[in-house]
Amino acid sequence: MKLSARNQIKGVVSNVNEGAVNAIVALDFAGQTISGTISMAAVKELGLEKGKEAVAVIKATEVMIGLGDLVLSARNKFAGKVVEINEGAVNSIVKVEIAGGNVVSATISRAAVSELELAVGKEVVAVIKATSVMFGVEA
Repeated sequence: MKLSARNQIKGVVSNVNEGAVNAIVALDFAGQTISGTISMAAVKELGLEKGKEAVAVIKATEVMIGLGDLVLSARNKFAGKVVEINEGAVNSIVKVEIAGGNVVSATISRAAVSELELAVGKEVVAVIKATSVMFGVEA
């Protein structure tokens, strides 16, 4: 599967909490879990069920970066370390290594990079709302 989305995390579905219209799908990877809210139609079309291998896909623009022990409603919070910062004129791409050597990219403003005093090696938290997570499976 080739996609333009920078963040692709491979794992195994550990739970599908079905609702009338949407489901919350939990995908385990490297001792962590990422949750995504997707339509029941997508769950059925992809054949998502416990034990199935899948890939969580997140656009870099949907990843936030925080510091410290964050108390948020967002389901997905991954502690990690900044491994790279690519600065642009307005935005920067911050790469954070999380569990299992996975790297999550976040597109955030240069102002945010400065305000958070981000630098390679700094401990941060990558935050992703469940509604920003998509899933894919090999055909």
